[in-house]
Amino acid sequence: MLPTGYRYDSPQGGFSFENCLRNNTIETNASALGLEAPKARKTGTTIAGVIYKEGVILGADRRATDDMVVADKNCAKIHYITDNIYCCGAGVAADAEYVTQLLSSNLALHAMTTGRPPRICTATRMLKQQLYRYQGHVGASIIIGGIDVRGPHLTSVHPHGSTDVNLFTALGSGASAAIAVLEDRYKPNMELEEAKQLVTESITAGIMSDLGSGSGVDLCVITREGAKVLRGYTQTETKGKRSASYRYPRGTTAILSEKVRLFDVVEESVQLMDTE
Repeated sequence: MLPTGYRYDSPQGGFSFENCLRNNTIETNASALGLEAPKARKTGTTIAGVIYKEGVILGADRRATDDMVVADKNCAKIHYITDNIYCCGAGVAADAEYVTQLLSSNLALHAMTTGRPPRICTATRMLKQQLYRYQGHVGASIIIGGIDVRGPHLTSVHPHGSTDVNLFTALGSGASAAIAVLEDRYKPNMELEEAKQLVTESITAGIMSDLGSGSGVDLCVITREGAKVLRGYTQTETKGKRSASYRYPRGTTAILSEKVRLFDVVEESVQLMDTE
């Protein structure tokens, strides 16, 4: 039975921002209610991309964090959109994953309707309109890379819907260190191995400068022949060896006092569930 005065609303599809209204109410009346406004979760990622001689290379680290806890050491941050378009996601992992899945579905329908392969500008337009609609509450920062009839393209899309078109770019909490490497060493018409090395070193710089990024580098190479995702391209950290044993014999820590209290079971009842 629902309590008196309670209104039940059936779940609706799409994103829900009920907690945003709750947070705004708490912030407005915090002093009167004696409450603190909820703090935003700490997220960390380093993603980057470059346009080279024959196509586009995307790169990302593999660490997923929840506040100051490493939640996943092998997170896939490079997402499939179409055969010729891939993207990297930073920010809230769930938002980035499901926004790109929705974009992939919409582009597949668009390709079937028009009878032509989707272009990168179409993907960018769909994604930026989707993010702008939610005014930044969907915390996904995306780098879209791919090749269409107009050649290779690289676009960064921010959570509020703004976009940048560049020859190289980086996003995420480790982007400052990554973009420094890209600005210093990028040059047009780079060869494949040189471009892969540049993206790898830019992601590694972000990992070494940001506690929220880590666990190695993934790459995605996109050419006119297709795309190839290189999972586990490098390992930036390895598990170290323990220099000593940390097992202590029983009795190392003295027990100052001990008290045992027994509890009596006063009443016990068993209810059988009616399955008829």
